Amino acid sequence: MTKVEPITNESVESEAPRKQHPAQTLIDHILQKVSRLQLPAKEYFERYMRHKWRMNHKPRTLGSSYTSVMLFLAFYGGSGKKDLREIERIDLEAFIEHEQDRGIRLSTVRTRLACIIAFLHFLIEQDVLSGAFLKRRIKLKLPDVLPRAINPADVRRLFSVIDDIRDRALFLLLLRTGMRIGEALGLRMTDLDIQDRKIHLFEGEKNSMGRVVYLSDDALFAIKLWLRQRQKSKPFVFYGQGNKGICYSTGRNLFVKYLKRAGLEQKGYTVHCLRHTFASELLNAGMRLECLQQLLGHQDIEVTRRYARLTDKTREQEYFRAMALIEKGGIDGDY
Repeated sequence: MTKVEPITNESVESEAPRKQHPAQTLIDHILQKVSRLQLPAKEYFERYMRHKWRMNHKPRTLGSSYTSVMLFLAFYGGSGKKDLREIERIDLEAFIEHEQDRGIRLSTVRTRLACIIAFLHFLIEQDVLSGAFLKRRIKLKLPDVLPRAINPADVRRLFSVIDDIRDRALFLLLLRTGMRIGEALGLRMTDLDIQDRKIHLFEGEKNSMGRVVYLSDDALFAIKLWLRQRQKSKPFVFYGQGNKGICYSTGRNLFVKYLKRAGLEQKGYTVHCLRHTFASELLNAGMRLECLQQLLGHQDIEVTRRYARLTDKTREQEYFRAMALIEKGGIDGDY
């Protein structure tokens, strides 16, 4: 089987020209990689990636599509097939089994399958494939995992050990706004509205949905403290070397460092749990689901509704009120 490599930010930065627009740099890099691979339907693969670039897809989406389709075509070719027009449903199912056998997480397999099917639908629209093999959907059942909120006592322990002013402002911002870590790290000074206590997210990290989030008293105080110390020439609110923002891995490592310092490293918390905690606390405080949906930037309210299943204090109170009545014999008697 042809050896293939996924696209990573590091590989783009090391091999691509520096002065081009990031999206142009990435698509050029992807097309160079494709040209060096021995894959079935390589010309259609190149055409599809150009199509996605013209549609102004985000670099992360381009990279995910490249990796997924590249892996599938390499697997397809390795199975002895050369013409993609011979593709059958069993080829997709075999690829899924192959990825699962390699120990790839089910959520990742599902994402890759979605990218591959999008590629195949593109070829159907181009009259390259007939599409009969996709009439019946291929479904992967994922466990319906509840969001993981941080225990209130653990939240207090965590923030008691964050003494760095910048880091405290960053993680308190995540806790009080529900922003994704990538959104917070990508914040520019022009996105802040300190006077009106707002942050304008003109494009969401995950689904490109723009939204406004608000600053609580403690988050506002922490941000103001950091703004007094930060270098005013930097474009990003939270910056690293030079004029660049902090990268995701650095932000994640900072969170892990403070978890260890607080003795919470064995609890299974991730930095995304701050977003889950934000949502759970607002629901418990009585916020309507529709309002929370907008603050979190969810397109589908059913995604937001998961938090109601997690920590709905109203439901908890109703349970114990009703159970007290039952236990007193108000329904069927005292057992």
